Amino acid sequence: MTAAAARDTRDTHFPLPTDELARVAEAVLAAAKAGGATAAETDVSQAVGQSVTVRKGEVETVAYNRDKSISLTVYVGQRRGHSSTADFAPDAVRAAVDKALAIARFTAEDPAAGLADPDRLAKTFPDLDLYHPWGLSVDAAIELGREAEAAALAVDSRLTNTEGATVGRGEAEFIYANSLGFAGGFRSSRHHIDCAVIGEDDAGMQRDFWYTAARAPGDLEAAAAVGRRAGERTVRRLGARPLETLECPVLFDATEAGDLLGFFVGAVSGGALYRKSSFLLDSLGKQVFAPHLSIREEPHLPRGRASTPFDNEGVATMPRDVVKDGVVAGYFLGSYSARKLGMVTTGNAGGSHNLVVSHGDEDLPALLRRMGRGLLVTEQLGQGVNPVTGDFSRGAAGFWVEDGVIAYPVEEITIAGNLNDMFRDIVAVGNDVDRRGSRHTGSILVGRMTVAGR
Repeated sequence: MTAAAARDTRDTHFPLPTDELARVAEAVLAAAKAGGATAAETDVSQAVGQSVTVRKGEVETVAYNRDKSISLTVYVGQRRGHSSTADFAPDAVRAAVDKALAIARFTAEDPAAGLADPDRLAKTFPDLDLYHPWGLSVDAAIELGREAEAAALAVDSRLTNTEGATVGRGEAEFIYANSLGFAGGFRSSRHHIDCAVIGEDDAGMQRDFWYTAARAPGDLEAAAAVGRRAGERTVRRLGARPLETLECPVLFDATEAGDLLGFFVGAVSGGALYRKSSFLLDSLGKQVFAPHLSIREEPHLPRGRASTPFDNEGVATMPRDVVKDGVVAGYFLGSYSARKLGMVTTGNAGGSHNLVVSHGDEDLPALLRRMGRGLLVTEQLGQGVNPVTGDFSRGAAGFWVEDGVIAYPVEEITIAGNLNDMFRDIVAVGNDVDRRGSRHTGSILVGRMTVAGR
């Protein structure tokens, strides 16, 4: 168990004390063994939270969550069964185990099935400073929501409506344990303030938003600042118009650039690779990005959105290069996908852990000047990406740029290309890094894409 999970287990705002989570995990593994499982693993978790939404100064919703769950997987040889339950009573736990065992016995053998290799399991559990409860009352949350919304509407008289402001706080805790003797877990927190408003002029209506999110309440932007940013983002979109179809450079704002990383992660993740459903098959050691771009995975960042000492199988995480000088240096594999590929796990069962993209010294205005004439994308719409071919086509909105400065807002356009070409054609990454999520990147300038309009 990590230090974060061990400290102050007397807290009563969680449904159960930490010791009870550990006891339930032990009971699951014991029942699985008694039922004939040759191996087993379980994740026992709980969460609490509060969310308040204010719209037009009035309270619209107040929501609470207080949840707990058990997820378990059993193995009978190389046959696997899974089940889950929200009931922690002993009879319910045994019933969930029995269901998983029944599934396993009627499932075909899978040579790749099984727990993580014992030598890959985490031995140390650094405290990554992930747990910062926010003792925010409903009344205080309401006032913050009103503050954010009022600041947004005060930006411009053309802001005529609002979708409201939401203030939320949340805490979670889990214990992961398996029959190899591994047991570990920790508490974490995640808080946010967001605001969305609607503006209107002779050209029509526009909407935009802003939010702040952090592990610790002290790391959040002020509510008024969030609202003001939401208002400013909406106002600047008023008067938007479509473009003629053309080819030009495209600059993805930092808030949108993370999507490009997401498509890369999906393409070099185990499931897509062993199913041969990725446009980046066999890309390990090959040049995929422009040579000036590198990506680090940093799972131990203090207070990071995706920080963790071990993955969903208990495998130790470690900092590593995923892309080095444009060359793919690592995949994202859990134990199952690694075995299917004849490789070893990278500690990514459950996904990637804090991707940090290298960047230069240019801020967004400098990137606009470098682009000269082209499209700044501030919103993308729809899916529009073929994971097998890399073909990319998504609806978008943003701003047309002339002579290195924003000329006017644009909408009703589609940006298209192929991710293979887009990755290699990344001209620059800005220093305006968005760290609110788990993909830390600045704005990304792609040399040329098709912009489809009228």
